[in-house]
Amino acid sequence: MVSLITFFGLLGNITTGLVYLAPAKTFWYIVRRGSTEEFDCLPYVVKLLNGYMWVYYGVVKPNSILVATINGFGSVLELVYVTIFLIFAPPRVRTITAILFVVLDVVFPIGAVLVTQMSCNREMQINVSGFLSLLFSVATYGSPLSIMKTVVRTKSVKYMPFLLSFILFVNGLTWSVYAVLSHDWFIGIPNGSGFLLGAAQMVLYAMYWKPKQSNTTHESLIMAASAPSYP
Repeated sequence: MVSLITFFGLLGNITTGLVYLAPAKTFWYIVRRGSTEEFDCLPYVVKLLNGYMWVYYGVVKPNSILVATINGFGSVLELVYVTIFLIFAPPRVRTITAILFVVLDVVFPIGAVLVTQMSCNREMQINVSGFLSLLFSVATYGSPLSIMKTVVRTKSVKYMPFLLSFILFVNGLTWSVYAVLSHDWFIGIPNGSGFLLGAAQMVLYAMYWKPKQSNTTHESLIMAASAPSYP
């Protein structure tokens, strides 16, 4: 019989997979336009690094394979997103993106894995990779907070796609329950915060939603592209 921990881990894989797929529409837009326009590369680079760290955490911590699998899937998607960004970005932005990619997505994760594998015992490896995963997850909160500020300022939810906000809400709740059941606070802290952010977005929808209000704006594409993913 499937345990509750496994059930919520599998459910979390589904919801996190949807979060990782959220930017696909934005990158299809970039491909069709042949330009990254004013989209920022940093969220994708950081989310790729975040995915790497969660994969490492899922590998070194016993019974955490479900954390590794979904973030392995997410890392592949984020790598595709960064590659598309490198192809279609203007020369100056492409150079900046390439530098950030090499430093944050190649040098740093390889260095972190090598250092912890050579100089730390298993418990320390778990703690270091868990702390880094938590830290980089928190670093992805900027975009949702910025969009929420825009919603309050404009009194309009057209900048905040409902479906994405709802998925973030469910994803945060699912992994928070998983964290409580498995006593894993490295997963619990960022996902508890994500659950609260999602709940706040649901409240904003209840306050500012108007009939026939469209949320297919350019800003909504930006939010989808930079949506936080943990696991």
